[in-house]
Amino acid sequence: MSSGPAGQVTRSTRRPPGETVRRTAARRLLRTADGVAVDAAYDHGTGASGDLAIVVAHGFTGDLERPHVRRAAAVLAQYAAVVTFSFRGHGASGGRSTVGDREVLDLAAAVAWARELGHTRVVTVGYSMGGSVVLRHAALYRARAEGGPVREGARKHEGRTEARTGACSAAEEVSAPAGPSAGERAHADAVVSVSAPARWYYRGTAPMRRLHWLVMRPTGRLVGRYALRTRIHHRDWDPVPRSPVESVPLIAPTPLLIVHGDRDGYFPVDHPRMLAEASEGHAELWLEHGMGHAENAAADELLHRIGAWAAAAAG
Repeated sequence: MSSGPAGQVTRSTRRPPGETVRRTAARRLLRTADGVAVDAAYDHGTGASGDLAIVVAHGFTGDLERPHVRRAAAVLAQYAAVVTFSFRGHGASGGRSTVGDREVLDLAAAVAWARELGHTRVVTVGYSMGGSVVLRHAALYRARAEGGPVREGARKHEGRTEARTGACSAAEEVSAPAGPSAGERAHADAVVSVSAPARWYYRGTAPMRRLHWLVMRPTGRLVGRYALRTRIHHRDWDPVPRSPVESVPLIAPTPLLIVHGDRDGYFPVDHPRMLAEASEGHAELWLEHGMGHAENAAADELLHRIGAWAAAAAG
């Protein structure tokens, strides 16, 4: 298998349908459409379905080496091959975090890598920030796969100066990679969003107010860099990207599962309900009794159910 700059799998590695691919554990630096190096890992898994891969998108301040990410990946690997990666600004990846904006390009690179490895079905599973990213990614890259537009109808947030869920990002508009086959290689066949926000600029809970301080203040960004291993971009969103709740109606007919805990300290249950309502009956909603927030709060039993759902839905 050949690779491009920073380990990006190049187009020359594309294989004819049905060709056998040798899949082993691997570690790569993938190159995103905007040139960021993303640290990614591949586990061939122990699941029975060799053509299925699950791509795990972690939450803010996580990375692929974090114990809670590795635990989730280990459970999901019983159902499929698993790709984990660190979003930009996290762990060993390059760049700086835009906290949900240009991270769709990181996820697209990971999904494309899974397909380059020979997997014909790919499910994205995202947690918290990653949960918002898998929703936006599914809306953007489904359009590309169907030949439609990929640029978001993003707009500057009129007259608003307060922080968003993730506050600081690059000012450029997010778009999919160029080329007629980009969406075909980077789209998801099913989507699982866990503990995701429905809308930007939410700070109705104490943890979210602390998060806004972390991303909006120079001192907070220093704490993020040195204490949390997360390098955060200093620029605000301009234009503001399409929100998760605005993205959901564009995902159908791709299967969508929304998972949320009724004790989530970051986003109360009106967020998953807004997402489910926006799907107009297309999405499946699991409200988990006693569950808190994201990967740390996802019990193994829930992860097994998600793995089983992914294997069935991607078919």
